[in-house]
Amino acid sequence: MSRRSVKFVQAPGPTEDQLELILSAALRAPDHGAIKPWRFVLVRGADVPALVDVGVRAGIAADKPLPQPKVDNARKWLSKVPLVIALGCRPDPSGRIREQESLLAVGAAVMNMLNAAHALGFGAFWSTGMGTYLDGVGEALGFDALNERFMGYLAIGTPIDAPDPVRRPDWRDHVSEWHAPAEA
Repeated sequence: MSRRSVKFVQAPGPTEDQLELILSAALRAPDHGAIKPWRFVLVRGADVPALVDVGVRAGIAADKPLPQPKVDNARKWLSKVPLVIALGCRPDPSGRIREQESLLAVGAAVMNMLNAAHALGFGAFWSTGMGTYLDGVGEALGFDALNERFMGYLAIGTPIDAPDPVRRPDWRDHVSEWHAPAEA
């Protein structure tokens, strides 16, 4: 119940054994049709800050340049992040399982990674910035543009500051109960 997104992290990141646990947790997500749609690309250490350049180039190519303050903030943020996992989805190539099902499976896998990272004492943050929705970014990270969907980045590391507690909404504000209609 204490898990929350932690954007500002630094080294150390997960060890190889811890990373194996985080990625293994991802693959325990629900997967309608056993499609195994998850695709992950590890970006570590000195390669992490180069992710900003990928987004900048894609923005220029799309005639949608990223605002300089956003670029500067991304560079500052990523300068300390020890591990980024680029997130992708490969929907069912046969079309038997709807794409939405595979996207949901990847979202569940990322949530499992967030929970696993938290349980191991790390902070983690799922970002859809740095050009996630621009053509060319996923491809630059090794995703197949024709058959895969790039879904953003998961940054993982040791929290720089202790996370502030977050006031969560009351679950009752988001739940209703359905009853079958009375027979006529």
